[in-house]
Amino acid sequence: MLPLLMGRPDGQPIRLLAIGAHPDDAEIGCAGTILRLVDEGALAAVCWVVLSGEGIRVEEARASAEALLDGVPEKRIFLRGFPDGFFPYSGAEVKGFFEELKGEFSPDVILTHQRHDLHQDHRTTCELTWNTFRDHLILEYEVPKYDGDMGAPNFYVTLQDEICRRKVEHLMTHFASQVPKRWFKEDLFSGLLRLRGMECNSRTSYAEAFYCRKAVLT
Repeated sequence: MLPLLMGRPDGQPIRLLAIGAHPDDAEIGCAGTILRLVDEGALAAVCWVVLSGEGIRVEEARASAEALLDGVPEKRIFLRGFPDGFFPYSGAEVKGFFEELKGEFSPDVILTHQRHDLHQDHRTTCELTWNTFRDHLILEYEVPKYDGDMGAPNFYVTLQDEICRRKVEHLMTHFASQVPKRWFKEDLFSGLLRLRGMECNSRTSYAEAFYCRKAVLT
């Protein structure tokens, strides 16, 4: 399998936009990839967006983002309060925010929810990402849940065991409000990393997986 390097043509670190509908979404889907890019000094700037949250969830989201992006030269964190579960009916407001965001931050790579996610907020977030950012590399991450919508991703980022441990520890530490939930467990997160690592024949045995709908090879 031919590996691809994520970077700008001039070899400079990239500008990354990460979007999550709710606190912990992006961390579940792509925290390992973020940690690897931070460790490699591959990020010049990160814009971290959480579209919905209130109370303790907002506090958790901010603390998580600050910790995850520690070491990134430039970082911006947006925590919004769009109503949880109602994104399809708040589409105009969410779209308006995305348009404002596009005017403030120009990313090289965007990480967002995957198109066929059965959670309506996740799916709407993906649709509006593509609707707003028309000429970017967009990678769609996955969030395991009881809806049973796990698919067949086609883009993988291999991860060392140490980064996988850091990702799982980060989730369990920064989202204590979710730990009582039956699905929010270490073995689920680590098991998915191992499964995706097997699928891409990762030499480290672990990987995060994404959906890449459109890419240009130069």
